[in-house]
Amino acid sequence: MAVTARNGRSTASPLAGSPMAISTTARPGSLGGWLSRIPLPKWALIAVAVAVGVLLLLFLICIIRCCCGKKKPRKKERVSLLAVSSSTTASLVQPEAEDLEHGVEQTGRGKLQYSLEYNFRAQELKVGVKQAAELKAMDSSGTSDPYVITYLTSDVKKRYETRVYRKTLNPVFNESFTFQVPQAEVPESTLVMRVCDFNRFAKHEVIGEVRLPLASVSLQHVIEQWSDLAVGSKVKEEQLGEICFSLRYVPSTGKLTVLILEAKKLKRMDSHGLSDPFVKVHLILNRKKWKKKRTSVKKNTLSPYFNEVLVFEVPFNHIQNVDVVISVWDHDKVTKNEPIGKLFLGCRATGNQLRHWSDMLSNPRRPLAQWHSLQPPDVVDKALGLKSHLKLPLPPR
Repeated sequence: MAVTARNGRSTASPLAGSPMAISTTARPGSLGGWLSRIPLPKWALIAVAVAVGVLLLLFLICIIRCCCGKKKPRKKERVSLLAVSSSTTASLVQPEAEDLEHGVEQTGRGKLQYSLEYNFRAQELKVGVKQAAELKAMDSSGTSDPYVITYLTSDVKKRYETRVYRKTLNPVFNESFTFQVPQAEVPESTLVMRVCDFNRFAKHEVIGEVRLPLASVSLQHVIEQWSDLAVGSKVKEEQLGEICFSLRYVPSTGKLTVLILEAKKLKRMDSHGLSDPFVKVHLILNRKKWKKKRTSVKKNTLSPYFNEVLVFEVPFNHIQNVDVVISVWDHDKVTKNEPIGKLFLGCRATGNQLRHWSDMLSNPRRPLAQWHSLQPPDVVDKALGLKSHLKLPLPPR
């Protein structure tokens, strides 16, 4: 080693090739010395340092967001739904519109007093409509013109109405009505007493109604009570029954085969609680009646079995313009036959009827059977838009 003295300072210069040339570049215990001991290249150490820095930054951001998130609900007074079960969360966040309407309209409709008496020997139900009180005002003058419609769900065609009482919210009716109800049908029936507001030049409005399932009351003795009026239930489609039939079309011969198989749960049309059903099949071509056939009559049943084949000749160029109307009727010897329900199939149909028709057309020569629900006759006639026959004017005399 050569030592040179200059200006009072001594400097040691290591010899070339001496091992002390590397080890003396960093002080022992410093960061550089500590890093020099790690057996990794410099770029790897930098990558590790960057990764640790990113993790620390993310951790810091999470802490800040958590702290801010806890403060916001307190300032805005939000409801915490974390502890609420999933079944009630939806109702707390956003109640159904139907429930809101029901809650608003349920109150303040008034109440109705009535009586019930069942004669087991005569199988008659006597309903007494006594009076109403505190009815909701439906007119601009702050009053109503109330009357009561009474019927049983087992026979909605037979309805009774009380007199109309003008400009009052506390009418006294004191009227009674008698229904023929076989004892076996009592548990299946519901008594409906609907209070309406009379309007001479507009549609009558429903103030409220009482629905009383007869299975929920004891008819062993006379019942007389008050009940609050509920919102008039939306008119549901009356259960008219179901019918099962198959369709088959052969394009080469132009034959449309309708096999009427059976029906079930038909509406009671006779006084004894049964019906005498038969089925009519009409073909409508370009909205005009074209052809028709019918089955035989099945006596005293609500679940008739037909298994009857009705064959129609429909050329292939007409099949897209044909509507098949299937209607179930109640046969009467004395009075006119009454329709129980109808439905129609064709390219203008919708829902299951359209699907059944489309399946038939896409599977020629193959019979396809399906159950269908019957619909009110007037609804089907309106949907078909049948053209009425023009009546020629009589020549003047």
